[in-house]
Amino acid sequence: MRQIFLDTETTGLLADQGDRVVEIGCVELFNRKLTGNNLHFYLNAGRDSHEEAFKVHGLSTEFLRDKPKFEVIADEFLAYVRDAEIIIHNAPFDVGFLNVELQRAGKLPFRDYVSSVVDSLALAKEMFPGKRNSLDALCSRLEVDNSGRTLHGALLDAELLADVYINMTRGQDALLMDSTEQQEEGGLPMEPVDLSGFELPVLTANPQELASHDEAIQQINKASGGKAIWKETA
Repeated sequence: MRQIFLDTETTGLLADQGDRVVEIGCVELFNRKLTGNNLHFYLNAGRDSHEEAFKVHGLSTEFLRDKPKFEVIADEFLAYVRDAEIIIHNAPFDVGFLNVELQRAGKLPFRDYVSSVVDSLALAKEMFPGKRNSLDALCSRLEVDNSGRTLHGALLDAELLADVYINMTRGQDALLMDSTEQQEEGGLPMEPVDLSGFELPVLTANPQELASHDEAIQQINKASGGKAIWKETA
């Protein structure tokens, strides 16, 4: 599955009152592995950033003056995200801004081009109710190194979000070992072992272990948006 982690920086908070996108950062995962096929744009918004927004991203009007306008990069951006699952932290904010930019460029709303949009902030609130769930707070909780984040930057934040999301969803696919891949990387070939002559003991989980297992299953089910396969086949 192709997933894109997306973040934007803007001139302010109100897309419907003239604020514009000044930076877009996208990070691609395919089958839960970083591909390096990322996308990044600085954009000339045609207006100054509000003081508070500038303090967040540090992108001055002078720096952005020679950068392309959104309509110039719109087709390249849409081709990149097309049919992918998009993960955004506080998705309504970014999608709202992208919709306004796309409308200005004569394009359809953002969701018309992608497979789906996942709001990682909503997911985090389900997993960690009552706790701070900003990207910085999640990095600290999930031990993701964000020491290089002095200012917000769309590409850096998208990279951090990818790490956070993989940790939030437990990286279960990464735990599966491919013996062929292991041999290609220099591992020793695995010989099959016949266990038919062994009498293997059956270890039964105690009540505490069963309770811990059930809690872990519930968290994974939440992380998948209630789409856990074992729930459907149980």
